[in-house]
Amino acid sequence: MTENGLFSISEFAKYARTTRDTLLHYDRIGLLSPSSRRENNYRYYSANQLLTISVIRSLQQLGMSLEEIKELKNRRTPELTEEMLEKQIVEIDERIEEWTRARKLLYTLRKMIRSVKDIDENTVTVCSMPAEAIILGDLNDYSNDRMFYDAFLDFYHNMSNLNYKLDLNYPVWAIHSEESIRQGKLYEPDRFFFYNPDGHDKKPAGLYAVSCKHGGYGDTRDLYENLVKYIDDNNYEICGYIYEEYPLNETCVADYNNYVLRIMAPVREKA
Repeated sequence: MTENGLFSISEFAKYARTTRDTLLHYDRIGLLSPSSRRENNYRYYSANQLLTISVIRSLQQLGMSLEEIKELKNRRTPELTEEMLEKQIVEIDERIEEWTRARKLLYTLRKMIRSVKDIDENTVTVCSMPAEAIILGDLNDYSNDRMFYDAFLDFYHNMSNLNYKLDLNYPVWAIHSEESIRQGKLYEPDRFFFYNPDGHDKKPAGLYAVSCKHGGYGDTRDLYENLVKYIDDNNYEICGYIYEEYPLNETCVADYNNYVLRIMAPVREKA
């Protein structure tokens, strides 16, 4: 520091936690110029300018461009500053909302992967499962020769038209009624659903007969047959929708035939 309390450009860069090149760039574009220049053309900065560069850095972190910061600096009034800060607050709130949704999606995907770490393939187990928030579609329409993908596209179309914001990046799975399963309509699910922490619907808590296997999409017939046989042979009855999902899918498995299919049928003991 000089006798009059000024910093050389290298000293100022150190205290401002920036670089000499950044200060030279700020000077070139007229955003922050040295407090004084000596006859040797050396740049010197005042202690007060530490606050200025702190504000510049904070505004950059908020997403403002250097051009916007320069405009604010040159025309600054309380009113203009408040207006620009309000704009940044709105943008930050939108980013927070986007990142929060993304975080929930990642947690959901990770939870599904962890849920089948040690699967007992083709073995039916009966276990208690907690309620989970889901988004549930309407009953699917298969009239007039409509097929699986017609109903699937209807689901996405209807979800997109809902009045509340909805993240549609979650994997979509199928729901079957007992009737459709016993009739062998394995490729005409009654409804579609996806897990979503903000879902307005619930996959109910309760006792479920669960069966898993490795395989590709739609490779389900033997799994359903084994599940229904187990339920019938062990004094249980199905008491709700049957959930079909692929916890390991193209997001984390390269081989299509090595996906993991899981079927969960809510059951109760027969009276």
